[in-house]
Amino acid sequence: MSAGTLTSARPAPPSNPKASRRRIKRPGGGSPLVYGLALVVVALTLGPVMYGVLGGFRSNAQLAEDPAALPGPWIMSNYSGVLTNPDFWRYTLNSTTIALLTTAIVVVFGVMAAYPLARYRFRGREQLFLVFVAGLLFPATVAIIPLFILITKDLHLGNTWWGVALPQAAFALPTTVIILRPFLQALPDELEEAALLDGASRIGFFWRILVPLSGPGMVTVGVLAFVGSWNAYLLPLLLLQGDMKTLPLGVADFSSEHSSDTAGVFAFTSLAMIPALVFFLAMQKRIVNGLQGAVKG
Repeated sequence: MSAGTLTSARPAPPSNPKASRRRIKRPGGGSPLVYGLALVVVALTLGPVMYGVLGGFRSNAQLAEDPAALPGPWIMSNYSGVLTNPDFWRYTLNSTTIALLTTAIVVVFGVMAAYPLARYRFRGREQLFLVFVAGLLFPATVAIIPLFILITKDLHLGNTWWGVALPQAAFALPTTVIILRPFLQALPDELEEAALLDGASRIGFFWRILVPLSGPGMVTVGVLAFVGSWNAYLLPLLLLQGDMKTLPLGVADFSSEHSSDTAGVFAFTSLAMIPALVFFLAMQKRIVNGLQGAVKG
C-alpha cells in the first residue's frame, strides 16, 4: 500500500474544531437552586389539591385526630356518596353545557374576528385591535350589575344556559383575538396567494385552508375558555338558581349544608375540581404548540 493511499484513507480533520465542539455539546442540567425552587412551586400548587383529594378518603374522626396524616384505613363512602347524589350530576350537566357553549362561541367568533385583523389591511385596523386589547382591562366583575339587568330584564335569559354562556364568551373574546391574531399573521402569504390564483375566494381560503391550519391556536383558546367557564362563580351566582346551578355553586351549597361533614366536603370539592384539572393537563402540550405559532423556522 502506497503512502498516497494511506494519506487518502485518513479522515479529514474538521475545518472548524470549535464549531464541531459546539455542535456535539450537550445541554447541561439546571442548578440545584433551580430544581429546589421548582419543587417548592410544585408543592405549593399541588399540595392543597392532594390534601383535598386524600381528605376525601378519610373520616371526620381521622381528620380531627390528625389533619395531616394519610388515610388509614381508606374510606370510599365519601366519594361514593357524592357520585350517587343526583344534585352532583345535575350541577355537572349544567357546568359542562355552559362550558361547551362558551367554548364554541369563543372559538368560532374569535377566529372570525382575528382573521381580518391579521390578514386584511384597512384603515383603522390597529385601532380596532386596541379595542380588544382594552377589553382585557375590564373583567366581568366591573360590569356585573349592567350584565344582570341586560340578561334578565332585556334579553329574558335569566336562569338559562345561554344567559351565562353569552357574557362569558364576550369577556373571553379579547384574550382569544390577542392569541389568534399573531398566530394567523405567521401563516405565509404565499398560501393565500396560491389559493387566490387557484380561484379560491377570501371566504374559501378562510374555511378550506386557514381554519385547518389554525387548529393548534383554536385548541389553545378553546381550552382556556372551557376551563375559565368551568371555574366561573360570580356570574352564575347572580344569574342561576335552583336546578340550573353549576358545580362551583353546588360546592358552595354543599359546604354550607354539610359544614360538619368535612370529609364529604373534601370529596365533593375534589370531584368538582378534577375534571377541569385533568382536561387542562391533558391539553397542555397543545396549548404550548398553539402559542408557538403556526409556522416554525
